Amino acid sequence: MLRVCVLVSGGGTNLQAILDAIDDGAVTNAKVTAVISNNPGAYALKRAADHDIPAECVSPKNFEDRAAFNRALLERVDSYRPDLIVLAGFLVKVPAEMIEKYRSRIINIHPSLIPSFCGVGYYGLKVHEAALARGVKVTGATVHFVDEGMDSGPILLQKAVEVKPGDTPEILQRRVMEEAEWKLLPQAIDMIANGLV
Repeated sequence: MLRVCVLVSGGGTNLQAILDAIDDGAVTNAKVTAVISNNPGAYALKRAADHDIPAECVSPKNFEDRAAFNRALLERVDSYRPDLIVLAGFLVKVPAEMIEKYRSRIINIHPSLIPSFCGVGYYGLKVHEAALARGVKVTGATVHFVDEGMDSGPILLQKAVEVKPGDTPEILQRRVMEEAEWKLLPQAIDMIANGLV
């Protein structure tokens, strides 16, 4: 059974997609054993609690510097003994020590077709604003392994999503979540849990 620790910053819709896929049997041989957020008000923490999953906040604001936060975050993640760490809308740079320790065992979902609209500064609505400003006809989402760069690790899965006339960043964001993110992330976890990666 693959032990999954999910790191989130906000509402946790990708977390919910993972939990639903596990409940529905679309993801097998995997279990979410912990949820950690950098945001004490993240609705994702309630989603975890509703599923009887240990959930806690480790916020950079509670530490004297980033190094102390990085140590605390790694310590908390380690305490859950995860086989896989899933970044599901986690808006904090992952400490290099964590990437080293969990090499090829951290995945991230990004709301574009990498290498487009990714890297520093591209997160949340900013990605969709940039896609619309550029006038692309197709966008999508990418699941990739996390390395020391920003959105630069090896790509695991991608799914294209059509950009439609009249799209706003909010409408496009919702379509990318529904058609790509909420499908790709559970699929990636299932592949890893069943030795297909």
